Amino acid sequence: MKNRINNLFETKRNNILSVFYTAGYPEFDDTVRIAIALEKSGVDMVEIGIPFSDPVADGPVIQESNKVALDNGMTLKKLLGQVREIRKSVNLPIILMGYLNPVLQYGFDKFCKEAAESGVDGLILPDMPMDEYQLEYKSIVESNNLCNTFLISPTTSEERIRKIDDATNGFIYAVSSSSITGGKSNFSNDQKAYFRRLNELGFKNPFLIGFGISNHETFSKACDYGAGAIVGSSFITLLKEHGDIDKFVKEMRC
Repeated sequence: MKNRINNLFETKRNNILSVFYTAGYPEFDDTVRIAIALEKSGVDMVEIGIPFSDPVADGPVIQESNKVALDNGMTLKKLLGQVREIRKSVNLPIILMGYLNPVLQYGFDKFCKEAAESGVDGLILPDMPMDEYQLEYKSIVESNNLCNTFLISPTTSEERIRKIDDATNGFIYAVSSSSITGGKSNFSNDQKAYFRRLNELGFKNPFLIGFGISNHETFSKACDYGAGAIVGSSFITLLKEHGDIDKFVKEMRC
């Protein structure tokens, strides 16, 4: 069976909206409820964060959500159980995003096998060294019909970007700035120049833009350059404030 992520990018080339949220936040059982609400609101893909005790690449909003989720009792095993529950009614591509350490503690082979069985389509492990992935993990990921996504940033060399493109099956995550996660109101001229440079490289994979997508303006501008965008911190803030998910998504797309 073809991976749902590949299906998405084959059938939709632009304006793809992927939403990130932390598993077990704001309440332990909210993981399933939020996924169902996001599909109903018209989101194209969801990224569910694996809570970790030291999320160094994330800003304060996502860091706080990690702490709350861990305090709520979320674990990787429980998250996979929640994904199975999500799959009873949700057909969206599901990505698990997190740090490598919890996955290695769980057992990489075991994690990939159980993730695929539960209905996961892809992984984003930002601190996964690419050379290590190629040597040790790529065959495991692909044998379980999972897509693995690497991150690139404005400081990533063209040589490395091309290596990442060659190693990728699915999409590339283009970080909009070399900083921690968090919403911004607009993009700088330097960021726009970076997006244009990515377009000119002619990837074999599509790319989504993340970090700093907080409103319709930034989502729309990201879609001018990439296949779409990833929303994270601003959505976590909405969840903290018990906001309206459907309204949030519709206003993001306008």
